[in-house]
Amino acid sequence: MDRTVELRSLISPAKTVRCGDGDYPIMSMTMHDGLVFQDEKFKKVIASKDTSEYKVVYRNQLVISFPIDEGVLAAQRITDAGIVSPAYGIWDIDQSKILPEFLEYALRCNRAIQYYKANLRGSTARRRSLPTPTLLAFTVPLPDIEGQNKILERIHRVSSLIEKRKAQIMLLDELIKVRFVEMFGDLADPACKWEKCKLVDVCVNSDDIKCGPFGTQLGKDEYTEEGVAVWEIPQINSEFRTLPTHFVTEKKAEELDAYSIIPGDIAMSRKGNVGRCAVFPSSFENGIIHSDVLRIRLNEMKALPEFMMRQLHYSGDIQHQIELVSSGAIMAGINVTKLKQILIYLPPMNLQSEFVEFVAQVDKSKVAVQKSLDETQLLFNSLMQKYFG
Repeated sequence: MDRTVELRSLISPAKTVRCGDGDYPIMSMTMHDGLVFQDEKFKKVIASKDTSEYKVVYRNQLVISFPIDEGVLAAQRITDAGIVSPAYGIWDIDQSKILPEFLEYALRCNRAIQYYKANLRGSTARRRSLPTPTLLAFTVPLPDIEGQNKILERIHRVSSLIEKRKAQIMLLDELIKVRFVEMFGDLADPACKWEKCKLVDVCVNSDDIKCGPFGTQLGKDEYTEEGVAVWEIPQINSEFRTLPTHFVTEKKAEELDAYSIIPGDIAMSRKGNVGRCAVFPSSFENGIIHSDVLRIRLNEMKALPEFMMRQLHYSGDIQHQIELVSSGAIMAGINVTKLKQILIYLPPMNLQSEFVEFVAQVDKSKVAVQKSLDETQLLFNSLMQKYFG
């Protein structure tokens, strides 16, 4: 890493300019993509109708939101002038010393995030703040402008490869969805020819649709650093590419055997991204489901897990039924008793098998692309470590 300087030598508070009656695009801060146009993020404008007190932020100014330890800051590089929430802090960047994009990477790197976390003040988690003098004392690597440009060029090349690999995976996922529709049609069509039955009817017994153990059966103080895995929502969201972070002893797992998950089970998220599913792979040993996870264990003489998981995802009719059995004043949660009664479609087993074989072939391509993506991501991480610490 090149010489470092304190952040205070690179930025200064920007003069506050209010939107007033001005007509500016509204921007929001995101954790992964920095500043984005609000209508692109939410598909509609959700800001208050009165934006007169919103702050104007000009191109190449630094915008800092909160909580800062989640990396919610960015250099504004998407429009000549836009407006952001009055709560955001805006700073001028000395561009004779540092490029705005280079500064953004420096302030969002792992070293920076750890610095913020170590110096936050306050007792309420998401309301904790970083004192301005502490922020300005953070040290930033500072090669000359030519050196910064060369570093950014390398980062751009690797970032471009990452985006291409992600796009390839999305196309392969779309290919599976297209094939599903080709084979089984629109399941919401009243003219759909396939047999319909209750979800519970394609399970061996009614207890095969079950949510995980709650605190009285499995408290956080019973988690261990190794043992039998407890599978949670992050693993479902990543289709089990993310490894578990919590475990229980084998003795505790035996006590909770009714909440086990085995290869071929469908795991469904009960909270957050409600209804998101993934098939538990054969590469993992049996585990336990978390209370936020629901397990569906099928009678594979009637329905194949990969086919059923895709049906739960692709059918607008079934998604609507899942929404109807989800409730909660603050966060939606699936009513298991009602979920058992939702109606699913049951094409012949030979067609299900044909579809599953197709998915297996596509997945082979996805594995290769995913491996390349993982390797490219490691390269990106190493560049960030090398240049920003």
